[in-house]
Amino acid sequence: MKIVNLDGFTTNPGDLSWDGIKKLGDYTVYDRTSPEQIIERAKGAEILIVNKTIVTRQILDKLAPELKYIGLQSTGYNVVDCEYAKQLGITVCNIPSYSTNAVAQLVFSFILQITNEVTIHSDAVKSGEWCACPDFCFWKKPLTELAEKTIGIIGFGAIGRKVAAIAEAFDMNVLAYSPSPKDKGELKTIKFVSLEEVLKNSDIITCHCPLNTHTQGLINKENISKMKKTAIFINTSRGPVVDEQALADALNNGDILAAGLDVLKTEPANKDNPLLTAKNCYITPHIAWAAKETRARLLKILEENIIAYLEGHPQNVVNP
Repeated sequence: MKIVNLDGFTTNPGDLSWDGIKKLGDYTVYDRTSPEQIIERAKGAEILIVNKTIVTRQILDKLAPELKYIGLQSTGYNVVDCEYAKQLGITVCNIPSYSTNAVAQLVFSFILQITNEVTIHSDAVKSGEWCACPDFCFWKKPLTELAEKTIGIIGFGAIGRKVAAIAEAFDMNVLAYSPSPKDKGELKTIKFVSLEEVLKNSDIITCHCPLNTHTQGLINKENISKMKKTAIFINTSRGPVVDEQALADALNNGDILAAGLDVLKTEPANKDNPLLTAKNCYITPHIAWAAKETRARLLKILEENIIAYLEGHPQNVVNP
């Protein structure tokens, strides 16, 4: 059985092992694949593994009927035409919940960087300002305590719930917006409210929603205008959730305080992206999922998904 991975490098640049998947068939892995190379490389594969490679209806037509299964190395599955794959009898499976802890960790990395101004003060010490200071301490920008502040969570899946739990450990108040009812579980302070209430009443707003027709461009000029001028905005979900020009304008005009972003609409970033030069904007290169432990968990689930498919009871199917 032929298994082809078109996007292997970011998942495993060499610090992990593909041996588990190699045992399941004739496995070929490519670091990365251009659109022009997809058909040539994937032709004849029964199992295709992708991450960011876009698998369109036209591509599926050329790979059927040999192709029977597409394994995503991600939770999101918008890169595959899942409905058309279903029509062709192709099973598509994703990797849910593998990065919950890691993404929540990055959310608070952004929050603590902004509220404690770690970088600016570390740089000041290294430049000699502390050595020359007449006092035992100094601060170059206002510092903020998280206790009693309100964090607003847009989208309340596994990651949103984890963020809420960490926020409660910081003695924060938690507001959450979800289009469908959610159980509070063991969370104590959380309140489910409308999107407008989240935007208006939160000191920190963090996005954890999927990308779909309802969420694309959700953080636009109108919704940003509802935020506090002291608000911090975090996005570790999907880049297109944000109107990037509107967010850049808000930051540059002082309409909100700061932003922390791990995702952009186009990745890698375009050089003319307005957020690259926006004030108080911290951007990381889509690394929330990239810890070695997180990627190892992804590979384990990827392998388990394939085994489940081969045994006739596929799991984590996104086009049932």
